[in-house]
Amino acid sequence: MKVLAGNSNRPLAEAIAAYLNLPMTKASVRRFSDQEIFVEIQENVRGQDVFVIQSTSYPTNDNLMELLVCIDALRRASAKRITAVIPYFGYARQDRKPGPRTPISAKLVANLITTAGANRVLTLDLHAGQIQGFFDIPTDNLFAAPAFVHDIKEQYGTDERLMVVSPDVGGVVRARAIAKRIDADLAIVDKRRERAGESEVMNIIGDVSGRRCILVDDIVDSAGTLCNAAGALKAKGAKSVSAYVSHGVLSGGAVARVSASQLESLVISDSIQATEAVRLCRNIRRVSIAPLIAEAMRRINDETSVSSLFD
Repeated sequence: MKVLAGNSNRPLAEAIAAYLNLPMTKASVRRFSDQEIFVEIQENVRGQDVFVIQSTSYPTNDNLMELLVCIDALRRASAKRITAVIPYFGYARQDRKPGPRTPISAKLVANLITTAGANRVLTLDLHAGQIQGFFDIPTDNLFAAPAFVHDIKEQYGTDERLMVVSPDVGGVVRARAIAKRIDADLAIVDKRRERAGESEVMNIIGDVSGRRCILVDDIVDSAGTLCNAAGALKAKGAKSVSAYVSHGVLSGGAVARVSASQLESLVISDSIQATEAVRLCRNIRRVSIAPLIAEAMRRINDETSVSSLFD
């Protein structure tokens, strides 16, 4: 078993390798002066079970191309099996045609990864579960819920005022799963999206008065939805509002928006390497999903059950 990392999230890859008590595979992943990507594997991988760890976060296209070139290099070096470990799967929000003459980019990316030579994919909290079906190779979609549940119990104990809130109707299944684990009630934010990247909160389904609300989502990008939802919950009498989100994309002015919002805290995983602004923000915390991903990798290598991680 070997662990190879691209440049998108070296700290996470190193944490995974440390958990598995394995050295990182020696490799050079660099760019020529014209930004062309070059990969050289500097040790023997013939007949090995190799895991390539690479989030396709910003800069998305560069990191995706790095992943593809790493997979191709391993395939040509006769690796026995190549698993693309993609903690954050970019293009996942383009999983359907929202209008005429638009692409389904998530399917295109799945085709690229498969064609490059990956034998299986391991990812975390896909934006839409059906993306697993876009791949013609085995795909394991992990959930950050166990790490979040552990953190919630540490932070809040057995507070009976806890209420899990889904920021939109589409995230109800995800929110319900966490609510069930911590034995909390569930509320839903009904919102109307006027245009891409913007949202207007319309109504809160459920009584949140005096409750400690925990918003649960998979991706926070511009943070508009979360901040609007937090404001609406506070306006309805919520005692406090926190958020747990799997992938902290936090583009543009998102960090400043979170900092100035009604959110007591925003907890994100380390699936995407944190920027300096994220590290310095007063109300953003990170929890590591390295043990979760590492344990899944170990089970894939041992040919044992991955799904039992979430039983």
